Amino acid sequence: MSATTDPSRAKLIIPALGRLYSSLHDAGETLLRIVAGGFLAIHGSQKIVNPFGATEMVEGLGFYPGVFWSPLLACTEFFGGILIAFGLFTRPAAFAGLIVLLVTVWFHWVTMGQGFSGAEKSLLWAAILAFFVIRGGNRQSVDARIGKAF
Repeated sequence: MSATTDPSRAKLIIPALGRLYSSLHDAGETLLRIVAGGFLAIHGSQKIVNPFGATEMVEGLGFYPGVFWSPLLACTEFFGGILIAFGLFTRPAAFAGLIVLLVTVWFHWVTMGQGFSGAEKSLLWAAILAFFVIRGGNRQSVDARIGKAF
């Protein structure tokens, strides 16, 4: 690949910024992982705090019995979010969250008939989690510190 087709070797318009971009690469990815995991955990904590409301919501989406699916959803979001934020078991946690988000995309797009405008937030979150399914936790994760990753 030439420098014109390989983005990692592209010539910068302001070459002096190359060091800055390079030094912030891992930090930016880590920030995204921590924020995404933290927000996912916060979202799941609401379902843990109000299990009966979450059960009704899950059954309202068509998932029966809600007493089974609601705790599974809450744990996936809450504990999966914590794992993603720390970068521990990053890929499996992100994959579980990705499945949940793809279901919400389907629900908003197809079941509710809202199309892209109703599913765009879930699509964005799904893309973020897909990134971590593909890339893992990065060098600044617990996975990297213990030298094990999926």
